[in-house]
Amino acid sequence: DVQLVESGGGSVQAGGSLELSCAVSRSTRNSGCLGWFRQIPLGFREKVATVDDDGRAKYADSVKGRFTISEDNAEGTLTLQMARLKPEDSARYYCVDMIRYDCTSSPSDRWGQGTQVTVS
Repeated sequence: DVQLVESGGGSVQAGGSLELSCAVSRSTRNSGCLGWFRQIPLGFREKVATVDDDGRAKYADSVKGRFTISEDNAEGTLTLQMARLKPEDSARYYCVDMIRYDCTSSPSDRWGQGTQVTVS
C-alpha cells in the first residue's frame, strides 16, 4: 500500500534549482525520522538528507550546502530544496518514513514511489 507520494521531479540545467515535496499522512506516521534517498539505475540507495523528531537535519557530504530538508507539520509535507544542481545529482528521489530515531535504515521503513530528477 502506497503511504508516501513524492512530487516535483523534472529536468533542469546544471546550476539550476528544483524542489521536491512528499505528502506524509499524520494519522499513519509512526517513526522518529523523515528523509530523502536517491538511487541511479542499478545503483545503491544513497541517503541524501534526514530530519529527526527533534528537528535536527543531516546531509550527505555530496549535497551539504546545496540541499535543504524541511517539514511542514500543518501541511503534512516533507520538502527537499535543491540548489546549484550538478549532473551527478541525477537520480530517482524517494521520500522515506524511517522508524529509527537515529535516522538509520530499517526494513520497516516506509518508502514512496519516487520521482525522477535529471540534471544536464
